[in-house]
Amino acid sequence: MSVTITPIYAALIAFIFFALCWRVIAYRRAHRLSIGDEGNRSLLRRMRAQANCAEYAPFGLLLLLMLEVQGAPAALVHGLGLCLLAGRAAHAYGFAAKPMNLPMRQLGMVLTFVQLLVTSGVLLARAVM
Repeated sequence: MSVTITPIYAALIAFIFFALCWRVIAYRRAHRLSIGDEGNRSLLRRMRAQANCAEYAPFGLLLLLMLEVQGAPAALVHGLGLCLLAGRAAHAYGFAAKPMNLPMRQLGMVLTFVQLLVTSGVLLARAVM
């Protein structure tokens, strides 16, 4: 079986992750900050936005990949991939905005959790049937 859908969402989410990484690197360079957050709250927020993506995106993509490998309908895989992509984009935007855009951040987490829960449920149902 060829995996063709998950790589699309993996690549797009990787671009979001890269942008979050770049924000941390650029801030560190501009303010000559090296290790940790050195008590700088703005750097800490940037680091947490990056870390949040690193914590949730790989797991969501792994679940999506397993669903695709199981032969789930393409529309379902795309729908859940879009849910994860939109969730990660909304969360990153909400977290990065100054002042923080809490509704976008919350929407991002809700979409991410929906993707994780629905994908997990579908995988479990397909595995036991």
